Amino acid sequence: MFNKPQFRKRSTLIAAVLTTCLTAGASFSASAMDNVHFLIPGGAGGGWDGTARGTGEALSKSGLVDTVSYENMSGGGGGKAIAHLIETAAQKKDTLMVNSTPIVIRSLSKVFPQSFRDLTPIAATIGDFGAFVVKKDSPYTSFEQVVADYRENPRKVKISGGSARGSMDHLVAAMAFKAAGGNPRQVRYVAYDAGGEAMAGLLSGETELLSTGFSEALALAEAGEVRILVMTGNNRSDAAPEVPTLKELGYDATFVNWRGFFAAPGVSDADKAEYVEVLKKMYATDEWESVRSRNGWTEIFKPDAEFVSFLEQQETEVGALMRELGFLK
Repeated sequence: MFNKPQFRKRSTLIAAVLTTCLTAGASFSASAMDNVHFLIPGGAGGGWDGTARGTGEALSKSGLVDTVSYENMSGGGGGKAIAHLIETAAQKKDTLMVNSTPIVIRSLSKVFPQSFRDLTPIAATIGDFGAFVVKKDSPYTSFEQVVADYRENPRKVKISGGSARGSMDHLVAAMAFKAAGGNPRQVRYVAYDAGGEAMAGLLSGETELLSTGFSEALALAEAGEVRILVMTGNNRSDAAPEVPTLKELGYDATFVNWRGFFAAPGVSDADKAEYVEVLKKMYATDEWESVRSRNGWTEIFKPDAEFVSFLEQQETEVGALMRELGFLK
């Protein structure tokens, strides 16, 4: 926890190159943001955690930010962190909170009373597909087998997710089984507070399937803990070319979860512009490409006003899907 106010300052590095005869000189300057504190609305092991830490890694290693820190604050489906950022806004000028599609979903479903309008949207930065995984010794070797069992008896297939009922992991599962000919309202979804806990539920046998982000699935598969059965992109990913998409299996469904960053309400236009600029610069660095490719992310850069328009569109589109699936009246 960070109780003392933290303020961001700019440090300027000035290098002078002098000719040997000292008759001419040149100088240049490059500014680095002094500090960014990432507020993560969930526990370790989830997509928010991975996005914040991956972004922080790229910003730090590339020299765009001098000091990066992190704070996990679980609770209320992300609402605890949002409320904290709003309540302590005057002391959080250096803070970026990571969030994603769930801020729209949970606002629509009244999990918490706030929306993105109560914060300062900075930019959407990446897209992460959904994925369904099983533990490595699961009898399921294909998603078609899971679908067959679901059609026979939906109660037989328990699906874990690192978020509350009616939220994104649940929504993606409902969408997939609806596309496969099942009743999406019969999905037996077991909610956990974070991706790590949902993974533990899968490994312990409490559930048969985990609905998660593709980047998290890649990390779990690389550790040898799970097998990825399917992902929700339009095409297979270079990060895991052996994993099929729902569409190629004959299920007409795709999904990409944007992730991005919000500052506290009341942040100045100058500070907002500086955040946008440092994130924009990040994309051109080798350090970012290393993080992005490792996680199988696609780039979605929507800064400032463009981000706000995108969020408004999300409310309309995601709200329509939630009503269709029975999550909203």
